Amino acid sequence: MSTMPIATTRSMTGIPTGRLAVWWVIGSEIVIFGGLLACYLLLRNLYPHWGESAAHTSTLAGAINTFVLLTSSLFVVLAHHAAERKRHIAAFFYLWLTIGGGLTFLLIKAFEWSYEIAQGYTITANLFWSYYYTAAGIHASHVIVGMIIMAIISFDVLRQRNLPRVELIGIYWHFVDIVWIFLFPLLYIAK
Repeated sequence: MSTMPIATTRSMTGIPTGRLAVWWVIGSEIVIFGGLLACYLLLRNLYPHWGESAAHTSTLAGAINTFVLLTSSLFVVLAHHAAERKRHIAAFFYLWLTIGGGLTFLLIKAFEWSYEIAQGYTITANLFWSYYYTAAGIHASHVIVGMIIMAIISFDVLRQRNLPRVELIGIYWHFVDIVWIFLFPLLYIAK
């Protein structure tokens, strides 16, 4: 008797249903983040003074967070590689390194926001800061969700169960990283 959930193994499309479900989720997330990015471009063109507000974001913090997320993506790839080779302990370890990357990202973001808020750059300061906190906050919430799901999956991996889920959380994590790759230049570099 297999311990693999039936939803992970059956397929009407030739694509495993778990993978198909993740791509459906990512498709809906593209709509959300695509709308956010389109709003940014429209508002940036309407309000050239956004550059003045953007000059107060910490490019260094944004760059470090970019490096942290890209490194965490490497760890989730290594976790997937280990899971495919039935190296459960290594996969578990790499998943937790990925979670550590997410936590590091959030800590840097917390320090960054604390500094900006102390300087008076709050969500109500102007339209740029409203957008900045909203977009970065929605992204941060996706990082948190990814970390929670990854932690749950990691314990299944440790018990040698549901190993294909490592690939699925990896796909989601890469999407979260790609979103940051778009947000970083818009919020930190385009001054």
